[in-house]
Amino acid sequence: MKILKYIGIGVIIISTSCSDDYFDVNSSETAPTTTSLEPEYRIQGAIENTTGTAQYRGSREVLGIVQYGAQNVENYYSETWSKELTTGNYFLWQNAYVYALPNTADLIVLGREYNAPNYSAVGKILRAYILGMTTDQYGDIVTDQTYDGESSMNLTPEFVTQKEVYQTIFQLLDEAVAELDQPSEIKLNEEGGDVLYQGDIERWKKFAYAIKARYMNHLSKKNSGDLAYDANEIIALCEMAIATNQENALVRFVGGEAENSNQPFSEDGYGSSRIDYFSEFFVELLKNPLNINEAYQDPRLPIIVPEAVNGGFQGIMVGAGDTLKLKTVGGKQVYDDNYSKGNGGFYTSPDSPTYMFTYSEVKFIEAEAKFRSGDKAGAFADLKMGVQADMEKLEVPAAAMNEYLDILDTEIGVNNISLSHIMVQKYIANMLNPETWVDMRRMDYSSDIYPGLQRPENVNLDIFPNDNDWIEAMMYEYNEEDRNYENMPDNSPVIRLTTPLWWNTPE
Repeated sequence: MKILKYIGIGVIIISTSCSDDYFDVNSSETAPTTTSLEPEYRIQGAIENTTGTAQYRGSREVLGIVQYGAQNVENYYSETWSKELTTGNYFLWQNAYVYALPNTADLIVLGREYNAPNYSAVGKILRAYILGMTTDQYGDIVTDQTYDGESSMNLTPEFVTQKEVYQTIFQLLDEAVAELDQPSEIKLNEEGGDVLYQGDIERWKKFAYAIKARYMNHLSKKNSGDLAYDANEIIALCEMAIATNQENALVRFVGGEAENSNQPFSEDGYGSSRIDYFSEFFVELLKNPLNINEAYQDPRLPIIVPEAVNGGFQGIMVGAGDTLKLKTVGGKQVYDDNYSKGNGGFYTSPDSPTYMFTYSEVKFIEAEAKFRSGDKAGAFADLKMGVQADMEKLEVPAAAMNEYLDILDTEIGVNNISLSHIMVQKYIANMLNPETWVDMRRMDYSSDIYPGLQRPENVNLDIFPNDNDWIEAMMYEYNEEDRNYENMPDNSPVIRLTTPLWWNTPE
């Protein structure tokens, strides 16, 4: 079973059945996943379930919405928002509740039992991260009535509003920071399980501050109430958050014969089929991300996007797989070599890491907060630092990076900076992170913010009949609807897929 690759020492998976290209879970989202008795043997499983099951799944199904990559077949359901998408099959829900969240719950409990509040803190940080990804795809979700490592399983848990989920996220992060300052009898990396920060408490705290800044920044349409957008608080959190690329939160892969040793979106990874090619939107955006009269190709383009066999960089329109020309080579049908394959770039090679949070994202969050507060000079300075941080992460040659930064000064500068400049750079830097879908929805899928953005080809017109109709949320999974239909919100496709989430509703 593929999920076994992500489970740390001592983890035992509950009985499930496999289906399609991943797995099909028919058990409760409150079910336990592990039995190990020491927290030091559990931290790696908690971290790798967060990225390997929850974040991967959260990224995979929205690739056709955020348009980083595209399939080589026409009318693929996740790209055209149809077929299986409307039946609630194979999404983030089961990965979060059956695998990722139970590991964090056990880590929290074991941290208390073994007088190791640092482990409880890590459990809470990861739990906040997973709950955040989950609510940002679905809206109302289950929080307190999930498996908690102590109580009996609840097969029909109650849902809470997204606003309540956000309150829980902030509470978990605040508690985690406080617990990281408490003495602990077991070091975080006692058995080498802290594959994120190798036991560095200060970096875990910075990660927690970064997550809180991210989720406070989602409230950009909330101007009143107890959860309202507060630019000053976001800026303050960013100043305490991840401050260098060395502090980036990422899980590494080494590559190799074993499927689980490869980046999921690489050619040998288990998720590679979801990014057969880079999208036309993404490639064309990188050809002129500054949106200036004389197009200036981003030096990150050849690092992120492999060159087509026949030369140059060319993406395909999401949802229009039929634009690929089939030809026969050696008795086999293959696709035209004029398109840039999705596997093999900086983010999609076998040894590419999965990024949870980066220094560049912190700076773009801070830039947005300063821009919204009227501090254009501060916003531009943070924009430049975010771009530089991302280019250094990608190891862009110094001369090319400095030239790009100089053009930022001359063509944009303090006087001309716009929200579009910030969000485009954040889009590029956050590739394959489900956070991008949050940003696109907050920006109302505006082509003024993301130049060239348009809906995929072959969009499901039964649910999205108008050109300005975009997908706003995911369907709850079919097994949850079968088991817990009395508690879950309306799951009809026309409601679920088109209704904006709480944070995306002006207030």
